[in-house]
Amino acid sequence: CISFEGNQHFESRKQRNSIIKEPVSMALFIGRRYCSKMPLASQHQRFCCVGAGASNQPPESLKEAESLAPDQVETLRSRYMSSSCSISYKNTGGLQITGGRGSRLIDVHGNEYLDTRNNVAHCGHGHPEIVEAITYQMKLLNTNSRYLHPNASLLSQKLANLFPSSSRGDADSLTKVFFVNSGSEANDLALRLARAYNKKQQNNVHVQKDKQPKQCIITIDHAYHGHTLATLDVSPYKHHQGTEITECPAYVKRVPYPDMYRGVHSNCKDENEATEQYSAYVEDACQEITLNGDTVSAFLMEGGMSVAGVILPPKSYISRCVRAVRDAGGLYIADEVQTGFGRLGKCMWAFEYSNDDSDDDDDKVLPDIVTVGKPFGNGMPIAAVITTPKVASAFESLGVEYFNTFAASPVCCAAGLSMLHVLSKHELQNNALEVGSLLMKLFSEVKARHGWIGDIRGSGFFLGIELVRNQHTLEPATEETSFVCSVLKEKYRVLTSIDGFHENVVVVKPPMVFTKEDAVEFVTCFEKCLIDLPAIDKLHQLGKTPT
Repeated sequence: CISFEGNQHFESRKQRNSIIKEPVSMALFIGRRYCSKMPLASQHQRFCCVGAGASNQPPESLKEAESLAPDQVETLRSRYMSSSCSISYKNTGGLQITGGRGSRLIDVHGNEYLDTRNNVAHCGHGHPEIVEAITYQMKLLNTNSRYLHPNASLLSQKLANLFPSSSRGDADSLTKVFFVNSGSEANDLALRLARAYNKKQQNNVHVQKDKQPKQCIITIDHAYHGHTLATLDVSPYKHHQGTEITECPAYVKRVPYPDMYRGVHSNCKDENEATEQYSAYVEDACQEITLNGDTVSAFLMEGGMSVAGVILPPKSYISRCVRAVRDAGGLYIADEVQTGFGRLGKCMWAFEYSNDDSDDDDDKVLPDIVTVGKPFGNGMPIAAVITTPKVASAFESLGVEYFNTFAASPVCCAAGLSMLHVLSKHELQNNALEVGSLLMKLFSEVKARHGWIGDIRGSGFFLGIELVRNQHTLEPATEETSFVCSVLKEKYRVLTSIDGFHENVVVVKPPMVFTKEDAVEFVTCFEKCLIDLPAIDKLHQLGKTPT
C-alpha cells in the first residue's frame, strides 16, 4: 500500500512529481517482477487494482458504504433509485460486484465470475497501467476543459491518427475532435454537426419561405444510439419498448437492418445479393426525401449492431448506402460506441469491416463523422466525436460555443491515453482476432453436436450466438436463451448478455484481455447448459433474464 501526505511542501513541481511517481513506480516494478514469474494466461488477465498501488483500506468517506450488508444495499437502491434503472439478473438475484481483474468480476462474497459481456473495461478490469495513470493525474489536477492541458491535446492527436486519411483530401479527413462524456452525448452532438452542415449547404440554395424543408435522418431498424431526446428519435430499438416513444418522428426514415440470417431478405444467395437488396431501402429513402422537397441530413449506423443481435452488414453495403446519401447531400455518421478500438479484431473500426478487400482506397468508405464511447476510458466517462474540417467549419460558422464541463478533463484524458497505450503495447486487437476465431471454432463444434444453435456470427470479440428451437423454421428459443444465461451465472459463474429482436442472441463482447483459456471455459460451460435444456419443464415460468 502507498500513502501520500497531501500537505507536504515542495520547492518545485518537478520535485513534487518525482516524489509522487517514485513509490508508485517502485510498486509497479515489484508487481511486474512478480507477474513475470506467473504463467502467460495469468499475466494476460492483468491483475486487479491493488497491484497498481491502490490501498486495501477504504478512506473514511467510503467506510459506511463498504460496511453495508448486501440486503441493505438492495433495500436502499429499491427505496431511493427509480425501478427504471434496471440491474442485470434481477430474476435470479442481482449481483453486487465489488471488484474485478482482467476478465473476471468479483462479488461481495468473493466469488469470481468470467466476464464475457463487458466492453466498457476494454483492456480488462483494474488494469494496473491505467489505474496508475488515473491515480497519478488525479493527485495533480482534475478540472474543467476551459484550460489548456497536454493530456487533451495529445489524446486528440492520437485519436485522429487512428483513422485512415481521405482520398478526397484533408478537408474530408477525420482530424477534428470534440470530447464528450458518453456515447449518447457523442451521437447527440453528431446529429447537431450534421444539422449544421446541412443548414450551411441550404443557405446556398433558394428555399421557398412557405416550405421550410425538413432535415431528415436515415436510421436502421432496431438500432440504438443513446438516451437523449435526439438520439431516442433515431433509436427504433427503444420504440419497441414501453410507450414513451412508439415510432420514429416524421423527420426520421427507418430502413430494415441488414440481417442475412432472419431478416426480410434472409433468402439471398450471397452477400452481393444481400447488399443489393438491403441498400436499395436507403437509396429509396434518399429519393423519397428529396422528392418531398426535404433534405437528407445524415445516414446514421452502427458499424456492428449490438442490441439488434450482432448484425454485421454484408460486404459493400455501407459504401453503397453512403454513396446514395452523399449524392443526396447528406453525411455518413458511424456509431462506433460499441464496436470501436479494435474489438472486431480484423479492423480498428467496424465501419471498415464491410469494405470489400478488392476495393481501391478511393472506393473504401470513410465516414464524415465518427462517435466513440464505452471503451475509450476503460471505465472512465470519456467519449468523443471525430469529424472532418469541412463539417467542423460548418458548425463553427453558427457562432455557438461548444463547452462541456467534464469532457476532456485531465483525469479522463489520462485514462484515454493509457487505454490506447495498453491496447497497442499488448496487441489486444490481435488478441481479439485470435481468441475470437477460437470462440467461433468452438461454438461451431457445439452447433454440430446440438440443434439449439441456429447461427454464429460476428468477428473478434463481437460475436452473436443465436439460439433457435428449430434450425429450419428458425423459431426463436427466447425462454431457452434466458435459461442458459441464468444457469451460466448461477451454476458456472459466467456472465453473459442477451440481445436481438427476439431476445434469443447471446452477445459475446468481453474485455480485450480475454484469453484462450477463458474461451474454452466459456464454451464448455455453455454446452453443459444446452445439454440440460431438454430436461427442463415449464421454461416459460422462469421469467426473462435481464442482462
